[in-house]
Amino acid sequence: MHIPRRKIINDPVHGFITIDHPLIFSIIAHPFYQRLRRIHQMALAQLVYPGAVHTRLHHSLGAYHLMCLAINELKNKGAQITPDEEVAAKAAILMHDIGHGPFSHALENVLIPGVDHEEISLAIMHALNKELHGQLDLTIRLFTGNYHKFFLHQLISSQLDVDRMDYLTRDSFFTGVSEGVIGYDRILKMFVAHDNQLMIEEKGIYSVEKFLVARRQMYWQVYLHKTVLAAEKMLVKIITRARETGAISFSPSLNGFLHKPHTSQTVHQQLPAFCELDDYDVIGSVKCWATHEDVVLSTLCKNLLKRDLLKCKLQTERFDEALVQQKTKAVMESLNITSHEAGYFVFTGEAINTTYKLGDEHINVLYKDETVKGISNVDNPLIHQTLSMPVKKFYICYLNI
Repeated sequence: MHIPRRKIINDPVHGFITIDHPLIFSIIAHPFYQRLRRIHQMALAQLVYPGAVHTRLHHSLGAYHLMCLAINELKNKGAQITPDEEVAAKAAILMHDIGHGPFSHALENVLIPGVDHEEISLAIMHALNKELHGQLDLTIRLFTGNYHKFFLHQLISSQLDVDRMDYLTRDSFFTGVSEGVIGYDRILKMFVAHDNQLMIEEKGIYSVEKFLVARRQMYWQVYLHKTVLAAEKMLVKIITRARETGAISFSPSLNGFLHKPHTSQTVHQQLPAFCELDDYDVIGSVKCWATHEDVVLSTLCKNLLKRDLLKCKLQTERFDEALVQQKTKAVMESLNITSHEAGYFVFTGEAINTTYKLGDEHINVLYKDETVKGISNVDNPLIHQTLSMPVKKFYICYLNI
C-alpha cells in the first residue's frame, strides 16, 4: 500500500488537520478505524438536535489535532518529548474510541454486558500492534498509563484531556448549543508539564472553570436531555426484547452478539466480528423488526422510526410507585399485554451528572512561585464543593396513551 508523505484534512471545527507520519496513515487506513465513519458520536441526539450527525471518526481526528497542538505547546515550554513519544501519543488519542460499538454510549454494556469501550479499544490496539509488528508498543503503554512520563497519559485521559476538549467543542458546534463553547485554544496554551504531571498555568484558571461549567451544562441540555434519554432507552429496550424473543437480525455480526453470551475473553476472540458492527446493522434491524409478530418489539421499533417516542420526565425525587403502576396498567389495557411486557413501555431510572470528581485525579494549577493547588482549592474558586457534587435526577419513561 502506498503511504503518502503528508495529507491535510479539512475539518469544520478545527480547520486543516495535518497527517504526516506513516504510522498514523496506517491506523487511519485500517478497516477497524474506518468503521468509525459509520458510528454516530452522539447516538440518537439527532432526534432532538438535527445537526448532531457527526461521527466517531470526526471526533477522533479532532482529538488528534488537539493532541498535536498540546504536544507542541509542552515542547515549547521545555518538556522533554522524543519523536517516538510524540507519535505514540498521537496514535493513542486517534484510537482512544476505536472500541465503541453501534450508537456509542447508548448501547454500551448492552450488546456486550460488562465490557466497556475502553477495554475493546485496548484489545483492538493489541490486534493492530501485531499487524504492525510492534509499532504500537509505546502507544499502548501511554494509553494504559504504564509509562514514566505520566503527563502524556493525562493528555489522553484525565479531567482535562484533549478528548473532552474536542467533544465539547464539536458537539456544541453540531448541535448549535452555545453553552458548550469552550476556549480550548486558550487552555492548550496554558498547559505545562511539572513534576511529571500535566498542569495549568495560573493564568488559565478562568478558562478551565468555564470548561468545567460548559461540560455540566452540555450534560443536562444535550447528553441527558429528556427526549434524547427516552430515545436511547427505547433503543436499549429494543435490543433487550429482541434477545428475549429470539428475533433474528439480517446482520450475522449483530446476531452473534445478540444471541450468544459474550465475556471479556470471547470479545477479544471475536474482534473481527465486533469490528463489522456499526449503526447501520442496528437501525436496519430496527426497520426489519417493525413488522415482527411480537407486539412489544414491533411497537417499540415502529415508534422509534417514526420518532413517536416515550414521554420522559425528570425530577430530583424518586417517582411515586403508584404513578408507575397507573401508567403500567394503562399500557397493559391499551396493548393487551402482560405486566412484564408493559415494563418495556413504562420504567424509571437515574441520570447522574458530575462535573468534577474531587476523589479522582485533580486538575492542578501551577503558580508563578511554583506552588501547586488543585482547581477546587484556588482563591475564590468557582469549582468548589457544591459544583463538584454529583447531581442526580430521577426519570420516568412511559408510553403516552
